[in-house]
Amino acid sequence: MPTFAAPDGTTLAYRTLGDGTPLVCLPGGPMRDSAYLDELGGLAAHRTLVLPDLRGTGRSGVPADVSSYRCDRLVGDVEALRQHLGLEQVDMLGHSAGANLAVLHATRHPERVGRLALITPSTRAVGLEATAALRREVTRVRVAEPWYPAAAAALDSLLTGQATDDNWQAIAPFFYGRWDATARAHQAVESAQRNQEAARMFGADGAFDAPAARAALAVHPGLVLLLAGELDLGAPPGLVAQLAELAPRAELVVQPGAGHYPWLDDAERFTAILSAFLH
Repeated sequence: MPTFAAPDGTTLAYRTLGDGTPLVCLPGGPMRDSAYLDELGGLAAHRTLVLPDLRGTGRSGVPADVSSYRCDRLVGDVEALRQHLGLEQVDMLGHSAGANLAVLHATRHPERVGRLALITPSTRAVGLEATAALRREVTRVRVAEPWYPAAAAALDSLLTGQATDDNWQAIAPFFYGRWDATARAHQAVESAQRNQEAARMFGADGAFDAPAARAALAVHPGLVLLLAGELDLGAPPGLVAQLAELAPRAELVVQPGAGHYPWLDDAERFTAILSAFLH
């Protein structure tokens, strides 16, 4: 597995899959091993996917300074990867929390980012939050699912401030378009793939400057794709639409029947959307 050095000397690892122009794919979690992205539903047939393990995750080294897990501090790692790859400009994909990192990199280094694909994005970097109404809008349509009563009750508890491990486990089906064996297997390994200490630090005070990120998106020179899952509790389409309003060159696509991991729900549709945008 190839490696490169971060600005502070931490050894960071990444994988490459496929052929074609490189696409740097920033994982979410936050701070989850990039293994969960797999081949992004076959996107590796269209691009060379560069899949970094962020510091402290996967096969990357653990830094001496835990404050370096903060999202804004990770921008230096992404820029070091671009330089390591020898690319003047790079197309970038950010999934979930990784979208925050992609936006911060584009904010600090706009000339280094080509096309920017934000997949079921977290919007913390720009100061947007999903309301309870937006979250319930995407969950109530699943009332006929056998798991819905328990998941809906757990969601109500979370939205009223009662966050327990059991509640988080119960709402897991809301993050997938189909709660089938593939989704269950994908979700079962999540906690083992995430660095919890790093995840807590990722959004610590000072990590985000929403006015700066909004200003950067407003003048971002490259094209931006915002892909939402129709059924996604994590990044409801209504929230992603608000993000789209901040970027004049943004295209908003809502993938039907998809949750937070749209390449699992309909790989063919997902890769068609992404390959058309990245061509």
